[in-house]
Amino acid sequence: MFETILHISALLTSSLLFGGMLFFSASFAAFLLKSLPPAEARTLIRKAFPSFYIFVMIASLIAALLALASSLFSASILALIALSTLPTRQILMPAINAATDAKLKQRFLVLHGLSVVITLAHIVAVGFVIVDLAT
Repeated sequence: MFETILHISALLTSSLLFGGMLFFSASFAAFLLKSLPPAEARTLIRKAFPSFYIFVMIASLIAALLALASSLFSASILALIALSTLPTRQILMPAINAATDAKLKQRFLVLHGLSVVITLAHIVAVGFVIVDLAT
């Protein structure tokens, strides 16, 4: 019974992570950029991203711990998401902001592209976790 509760909790937490990442990256950020003047949108996005990354780290870590009883594969993927989000938040995000502030467009595009690839990889990985846990 307890293992079933852990399994269902891991599945639900992974689903929350998947939905939260998809919503934030595909909806919220795009909405801000389309709805606000560029300077205001950038300011708000800079304030939102640190919280987004904390959400990803905490949700993926909780889901990893919950998934340990069901699937070492899923728990490992979720733990890797949590671990890889830390340098994304602490190193990559400040580098993106610095490139923007210095008006280094090419550097910004490369760094931002890297952050997009990382986020998309995380979303796809959580999708695999959800399928693994659901079967």
